Amino acid sequence: MPAPVNNAGEPPEIEGRTFDFALRIVRVCLVLDKIAGVRRTLGNQLLRSGTSVGANVTEAQAAQSKPDFISKMNIALKEARETLYWLRLVAASELLTERQLTAIIQEANEIARILGAIVRSARRNREGS
Repeated sequence: MPAPVNNAGEPPEIEGRTFDFALRIVRVCLVLDKIAGVRRTLGNQLLRSGTSVGANVTEAQAAQSKPDFISKMNIALKEARETLYWLRLVAASELLTERQLTAIIQEANEIARILGAIVRSARRNREGS
């Protein structure tokens, strides 16, 4: 299934990025899931938080109000930060190689920064209204 689209038929940048990020998280978790024990447990945590980022961004696009939008985007930000934590833990534990995780950790950092900027901007705009 393709990423969500906007009125122009294109995915809004953050929705598309978080959808693609969720796909990458699923693939990482498939690798972790092949071995029982710690890898599987960490993979489950990573899967929950990593796929939740995009789900909350998508929900925010249909928010009923500015405060609802801010709340959902803030949840997405928290989930992105949690995902980054699990990715760093997997890397530090050497469950996967640094080469396997460098790009996805970088993307998690970028998504968290973008979401943080969206939340800050939305709060400023709400206060200015």
